Amino acid sequence: MRGIGYGGDYNPEQWPESTWAEDVRLMAEAGVNLVTVGVFSWSRLQPAPGELTAGWLDRVLDLLADAGIGVDLGTGTASPPPWLVTEHPEILPVTADGQRLAPGARQHYCPSSPAFRAAAADLAERMARRYARHPALTMWHVSNEYGCHVPACYCETSAQAFRDWLRARYGSLDRLNETWGGAVWSQDYTSWDQIQPPRTAPTFANPAQQLDFARFSSAELLDCFRAEREAIAAHSQNTPVTTNFMGLHRAVDQFRWASELDVVSMNNYPDPADAESYMLSAMACDLTRSVGGGRPWILMEQAPSTVNWRAVNVPKAPGQYRGLSLQAVARGSDAVLSFQWRAAATGAEKFHSGMLPHAGTDSRVWREVAGLGADLGRLAPIAGSQVSAAVALLHDWESWWGLELDSHPSRLHLVDLLGAFYRPLFAAGVTVNFAHPESDLSAYRLVVVPALYLVSDAGADNVRRFTANGGTVLVSFFSGIVDPRDRIRLGGYPAPWQDLLGLRVEEFAPLPAETTVRLDGVVGWPGLSGSSGLSATGRLWQDVIGLRGAEPVLRYASGHLAGQTAATRHSYGEGEAFYLGTLPDRVTLRGLVAEACGRAGVEFRTDVPPDVEMVRRGEYRFVISHLDREVEVDLGGKSRDLLSSEIVGPGVVLGPRGVLVLSSRD
Repeated sequence: MRGIGYGGDYNPEQWPESTWAEDVRLMAEAGVNLVTVGVFSWSRLQPAPGELTAGWLDRVLDLLADAGIGVDLGTGTASPPPWLVTEHPEILPVTADGQRLAPGARQHYCPSSPAFRAAAADLAERMARRYARHPALTMWHVSNEYGCHVPACYCETSAQAFRDWLRARYGSLDRLNETWGGAVWSQDYTSWDQIQPPRTAPTFANPAQQLDFARFSSAELLDCFRAEREAIAAHSQNTPVTTNFMGLHRAVDQFRWASELDVVSMNNYPDPADAESYMLSAMACDLTRSVGGGRPWILMEQAPSTVNWRAVNVPKAPGQYRGLSLQAVARGSDAVLSFQWRAAATGAEKFHSGMLPHAGTDSRVWREVAGLGADLGRLAPIAGSQVSAAVALLHDWESWWGLELDSHPSRLHLVDLLGAFYRPLFAAGVTVNFAHPESDLSAYRLVVVPALYLVSDAGADNVRRFTANGGTVLVSFFSGIVDPRDRIRLGGYPAPWQDLLGLRVEEFAPLPAETTVRLDGVVGWPGLSGSSGLSATGRLWQDVIGLRGAEPVLRYASGHLAGQTAATRHSYGEGEAFYLGTLPDRVTLRGLVAEACGRAGVEFRTDVPPDVEMVRRGEYRFVISHLDREVEVDLGGKSRDLLSSEIVGPGVVLGPRGVLVLSSRD
């Protein structure tokens, strides 16, 4: 690819061949240079076992190649065809309560099924053999949205695969029984055959068993990907291979998966009805860039306007498609694709918007699609550059799985907590990476640790070392609670970080929904002191904190913990550590995050207008308004806007959902 890729999923098999030439002509008119083809085409590519019947696909790819449009070629394996289900009904997945899911939708396969894996690898190999040297081929797209509809299967085939996985992981039943706490509720196993997936039971299933099953299920899906990737590699070794993640999606451990992909891709569908959808979208973009190690990635799917699967499908507002697309580029994407090119006329997705809508080219959506293509053409110099960040949010899928298990002090939702800490950083123009707890943290100045329930010894040591070497860390409640076996770290909470934080949590006191406690600031803390008139509250959680060297920053001012410490600061080595024993209101949390940034030497801007996004990629600074009205922005100087080629600033008025891409050279 040269420049920024632009296009979407193209499903020509759903349309008469007479429309294909028009599609290609309109793609060129809109600036499209990359389309995804064949993702759900298995039944048309292989109506029966055996050779491909792909003459139609040959003609489509030839048309695209002649127009200079690259193809992200799908293996077609995300939706098994009826003949495969009829021949092998055992491939159908089973839910935790024993219900076997029926065909008729998509992703109706058990990831552990040998019959499914063999058929999928066979199709991928045939596709690679036929198209490896086709001039349109730009990239391979394996399956689609792994774990979206079937994150885990509980059938007997999966049960046996789970036993094999456990035997390889633990080696002996004694070790497994010790790890799973078999002494609790008489759950010691004396034979591997006795072990089952954590199916629906009379009450809470064994949490360590549930955690291992989540690890196993992610690994089984990854093995499905590997099997197709290896089948492709037998004929097409030099073409990159991808599959599409889904942002903050719980089923697959993207840190483990990303190293297996040549390029990381992501589908992003923020809800236009959500006033903060642009912030959640940015968070998904930052996560995708981060799991890929910072290298450029691909926005594989988004909606040009509406989707079809929410209870109420609100359309994107004028300019919102453009703004969120350029947000992805700002945060490291080298391609902007949508689902889908031509809005379908039949099937379950016929009310999902397309780049070419039902209304045709005389429509707002088409005009925005063509306008975005022109914009992306002007951003070619940005392709290949990277995004740097001074702040990291620690995130680990295994901790996520553990955090949201049942039989806990309270129901916590990690995405909400990540958003709470991400929000003030985003609003202040602070770019964030997501980092695994065991990854190299030396490039960051501030590390934020939101509810990292499960942490390994290596991860705990890594955070201590980062702080001792001069970093600043901000840790929230319910972090460092268990080890990777989901076993409580004894001695008070958080056991691995009591010396780091200078405190010991004796007891949890979670708050009921819609309940808050008042908080008082401590004199001497800018913006947080009681004398400043701060009216602060905490919600969701309370820790009973005993100070062991830390100084209080906030205290509870109501409830049975009134007068006790709610948030702290502690010097540790050359750095310092903040701790939050509750979730403060947005204003108070913003003040705490600003204080942590200031002490870490991270610029925390207070002059960025609300709902305006600022982020730097390489030598370019993106300014994106998510407002439906004009807004004044201080750019701090004059710069050339890559989109308009005009010199703008230092003050500028952005129109509704306006965007600037500013070069630091001017």
